[in-house]
Amino acid sequence: MRSKGSDSAQSRETETPIQTKELSPVIEVNRTELSPDLRSAPSLGDDQVLLRTDHLTKRFPQVLANDNVSFSVRKGEIHCLLGENGAGKTTLAEMLYGVYKPDAGSIYLKGRRIALTSPRDAIAHGIGMVHQHFVLVPPFTVLENIFIGTRSRGLLANMTQAAEKVRALCQDYGIEIDLNAQVWQLCVGEQQWVEILKALYSGVELLILDEPTAALTPQETDKLFAILRKMRADGLSIIFITHKLREVMEVSDRVTVLRKGRVVGTVNTADVTRTDLARMMVGREVVFQIAKESVAPGPPVLEVDDLRAYDDRGVEALRGISLTVHRHEILGLAGVSGNGQRELFDVLTGVRKPVSGRVLLEGEDITGKSPAYIASRGVASVPEDRIHQGLVMDFRVGENLILGLQRRSPFSKGSFLRRNEVRDFAEQLISRFDIATPSPDQTTAVLSGGNLQKVIMARELSQAPKCLIVSQPTRGLDVGATEYVRRQLLQQRDRGTAILLISEDLDEIFNLSTHIAVIFKGQIAGVLDAERATLEDVGMLMAGCEGTL
Repeated sequence: MRSKGSDSAQSRETETPIQTKELSPVIEVNRTELSPDLRSAPSLGDDQVLLRTDHLTKRFPQVLANDNVSFSVRKGEIHCLLGENGAGKTTLAEMLYGVYKPDAGSIYLKGRRIALTSPRDAIAHGIGMVHQHFVLVPPFTVLENIFIGTRSRGLLANMTQAAEKVRALCQDYGIEIDLNAQVWQLCVGEQQWVEILKALYSGVELLILDEPTAALTPQETDKLFAILRKMRADGLSIIFITHKLREVMEVSDRVTVLRKGRVVGTVNTADVTRTDLARMMVGREVVFQIAKESVAPGPPVLEVDDLRAYDDRGVEALRGISLTVHRHEILGLAGVSGNGQRELFDVLTGVRKPVSGRVLLEGEDITGKSPAYIASRGVASVPEDRIHQGLVMDFRVGENLILGLQRRSPFSKGSFLRRNEVRDFAEQLISRFDIATPSPDQTTAVLSGGNLQKVIMARELSQAPKCLIVSQPTRGLDVGATEYVRRQLLQQRDRGTAILLISEDLDEIFNLSTHIAVIFKGQIAGVLDAERATLEDVGMLMAGCEGTL
């Protein structure tokens, strides 16, 4: 679906929503807090537009990231930038934040053309940004991370005043976080709150959020949306970058869809359905619910018995975990973030030593063995943090595709890599897993989130594992990449792989799992048959309520 001239450069100062006569009935979600009907004002004056881009273009070597992008953000609205991974959303945002200089086109703020040469320039103009990949200093405390770099020039601020301001923000928005905790001690979701507090602390008129819910639980996402609505009510304008259609429908006023760096169209959220937006994103119909055939589980592959372990702060995180994963089975592990999922993944993959208990792989005791040994016995793993745990971002794509396999035949001879064999292997995986990269020699850091995940999946699945342990496999991925990853997991299950799926996405848990185990405070609260379980059953167990089985 396209608006008139949607693929051409166009000024959004007088933009008109795309025609929707052929669209499905409108989905109404939490519309009570929206501004007056935006459809009644198709023509906007400069007094209603906070920011506008005109013909904005950005090129990188071998990539046209943004192609004549024109859109506008109104004062006091939540405007979603929607698109697949690699559609150009983040590049566009980073031009608005001064990270990149446009190769062509203009940026207008309050009707005046501005030139942004750095994030400092953007902040001076009242534009703030929360990046998808956190910009935090792990050894520093929460308060130190918020305070550093946000002090106004000439202002004799101090940490005491900063603490008072941050505590006031936390109280105002209902954010619960220990300001004295070091960032490395926080879970991913808590680190996201630090980034959001940094932006709130600096005080901006336009806030750009790049995939802000990628690391949040459903409960934290609901809290974030409440905060965004409060910001909007206070007159703040928000650019919300996402690929999650449900979130778009719930929180946004308008949506601009990007595909392959170009504007497909801008629509009022109230005028479209989730299916319409998906079609605009990818140019085809998207399957949200993947049909899976019922397969009878086989013999046990992974057995965990009374496992106990501490977290990084020395607190007992696993308190007697016991579970079993069989051949031809996906055991979904559901739970609110911070209930021991990360520690369980680390112990099962050899990264963290348990205090007690046993881990068996087809009857072999692999408790406390090294990651290399566990992998050599047929356990593959996909970590939740693909950037820091799953890949070496400065390595080439081909090098990441053999990471952990580099000492095995045929990739090495003595202490030397056999480059031709590595390239041939990488090219096969790039083709088989549809990884969007010009060549195996491309630096991994330039790939989109979906393609980063494909690199990890390709590497781990290429060895035909007996057991696959995946954590948040589709977190931060667009609808197309999510559909791809989920199909890969089902194919592995059908081939006989035993899969432990750790996910905070309950739709994903129900869509893929054979059985659902719920973790609460480091213990298994219950195990349910996925075909008979309900969201209420799982939700009650996630909250620690008994008597639901």
